[in-house]
Amino acid sequence: MDGRVLDGVARFRSDVFPAQMPLYRQLVRDGQQPKALVISCADSRVIPELIMQCGPGELFVCRNAGNIVPPFVENNGGVSASIEYAVVALNVRDIVICGHSDCGAMKGLLSPETLEAMPSVKAWLSHSHAAARVFRETAESGLDEAGRARVLAEENVAAQLQNLRTHPPVAARLATGNLRLHGWLFDLDTGLMHALDGETGRFRPIEQQEDLPVAIAGRAAGAVIPLRAAPKRAAS
Repeated sequence: MDGRVLDGVARFRSDVFPAQMPLYRQLVRDGQQPKALVISCADSRVIPELIMQCGPGELFVCRNAGNIVPPFVENNGGVSASIEYAVVALNVRDIVICGHSDCGAMKGLLSPETLEAMPSVKAWLSHSHAAARVFRETAESGLDEAGRARVLAEENVAAQLQNLRTHPPVAARLATGNLRLHGWLFDLDTGLMHALDGETGRFRPIEQQEDLPVAIAGRAAGAVIPLRAAPKRAAS
């Protein structure tokens, strides 16, 4: 283990935790009440709590390669269990699927030969094949590698939102208007977060003091918005 990691654990216990001890004790006593479930990529550069400036107990986070949500089947695994627990037990009102620029999973989809030595990763990324197909049929030619990966990352967020809707607790809460689904894309170069606007099918930057774009709203809040593919991009 890297010495910096061990030092960090020690500093947290000696310098950080004492000031936050009342909060942790309150969370133990009252339980967690997170504001949202965030399904993000496991990339070490993408830290939802840091990006969203949230503290302990405020976000319920599930991270995996490619911010993927497999379509619902029985005994589907940890992502499905996290979704079910967040919606049913924790009663979250918002779910965010957060992708990012320069995503290794998206680069793998663009260059499948690089996945041959990683069969588990290859199988996992099969849940993004719909996004890859949409990308191949709609993306503008002439994009450089970074541009291609970014556009595919957008399509992947939209595809995973559709997969998310197949999970029974999510479908039920959408039907009663008690849940909203969000698709975000974090730009590593600029620090900007872009959100998918379900009304236009476009990603736009999240600005301070602005109504947050919603990808899919519950029926009680209006008609369920069908996601469309991200619009074609001009060549960079």
